[in-house]
Amino acid sequence: MGKNTISRRTFIFGTAIMAAGCATTGGKKVKGPRKISANEKLNIAGCGCGGKGSSDIDGAAEAGDNNIVALCDVDWHRAAEKFRKFPKATQYKDFRVMLDKEYKNIDAVTVSTPDHMHAPIAVAAMELGKHVYVQKPLTHDVYEARRLKELAAQYKVATQMGNQGHSGEGVRRLCEWIWAGAIGKVHEAHIWTDRPIWPQAIPRPKEVMPVPDYLDWDLWLGTAPKRPYNKAYCPFAWRGWWDFGCGALGDMACHIMDPSYTALKLTYPTSIEAVSEGNNEETAPKWAIITYQFAARGDMPPVKLVWYDGNKLPPRPEGAAPDEKLGDGDNGTLFIGDKGVLACGCYGGGPTLIPSSKMKDFDKPPKTIPNSTGHYQEWIDRCKGIPTPKGGFDGEFSYAGPFTEMVSLGNLAVRAGTKIEYDAVNMKIPNCPDAEKYLKREYRQPYRKYA
Repeated sequence: MGKNTISRRTFIFGTAIMAAGCATTGGKKVKGPRKISANEKLNIAGCGCGGKGSSDIDGAAEAGDNNIVALCDVDWHRAAEKFRKFPKATQYKDFRVMLDKEYKNIDAVTVSTPDHMHAPIAVAAMELGKHVYVQKPLTHDVYEARRLKELAAQYKVATQMGNQGHSGEGVRRLCEWIWAGAIGKVHEAHIWTDRPIWPQAIPRPKEVMPVPDYLDWDLWLGTAPKRPYNKAYCPFAWRGWWDFGCGALGDMACHIMDPSYTALKLTYPTSIEAVSEGNNEETAPKWAIITYQFAARGDMPPVKLVWYDGNKLPPRPEGAAPDEKLGDGDNGTLFIGDKGVLACGCYGGGPTLIPSSKMKDFDKPPKTIPNSTGHYQEWIDRCKGIPTPKGGFDGEFSYAGPFTEMVSLGNLAVRAGTKIEYDAVNMKIPNCPDAEKYLKREYRQPYRKYA
């Protein structure tokens, strides 16, 4: 996309990058990230210290024995373990205060908060020339995914989305099978999950509960509209609420859809259609089946991807025995080709021809894709300018942005309640302009400078 296109769209959405940059840095001119030598330790700040944030901070620290110099969490009860583990790290509740005070001390930031705060924290860090690692899904909204991709390129920072399976061996072997023509040309892929495992298809609770003394509720709400505290939202069940999370898609699609997205060399869908039960303006549905259509790519034909959540399953392929486990059982993917069917697990692991009896006569393709040096290690290496053995793979926002945008369009179709035709170049929905309101949220003040 040309610079004029980016600038025009940025202006239309009211997100002047330079203005936001000045607001973040207090007028500091960011020349780009600090040059870090291969033998140097990075100074890393962690935003979100409980749950997945805990392992993300550990992973970033251990990939080169790096320094954790600052920790930020709005819930100091959940952050307590990390505070104890890294007692020299300065403790914060507000990421804006942390970035302002630690501007000269940090090289990189991990972001492992609820989905609705991923983009604003990543934007604020990148505008300061800081490398960023952001948990999946990369963003809450379609527009945010596109913007993070563009800002990462503009500020020349090293980035990574936290879908660790993309760095695993499973997806590499799966791609080798698909690209070698193990089942011929693939024209369908069916992806399923047992999520949600939290309440969805429910109304907003009416009870107003006292805010725990260890939680800053206003900071937890962040970009979202104000509402009274209720334990139905945090620390666990926020994923089901549209203001904070992205439902089952947000939890698992960046894992389970990655094998098909990568192996089939997908980018943006041309149309998306969803059927669901119980969707409302507060929460994601009880279950959803979402159909994505993609145009031909090179020598690959048009392909249909179908997502199933809420324990909905695709039809069993012909020849599969009733007791034959497909994928991981509760999560997995079926690839339908013109010469056969293939199943794999959540991260592309355990690819198997269906029926599995075909495996005894199958010659596995040779391993040609280099293995990853490690999910966190690759990000740390890129922060230092060290080339990583991508072999067509990377976790950077150049991949994660379009992937997350595609995933998010599924939720948009659910909320729109009608088939969506997507103009990816202009980020428009020509057949249903009313649905464009779901492309981008309006942030609550004072977070709008990060939008």
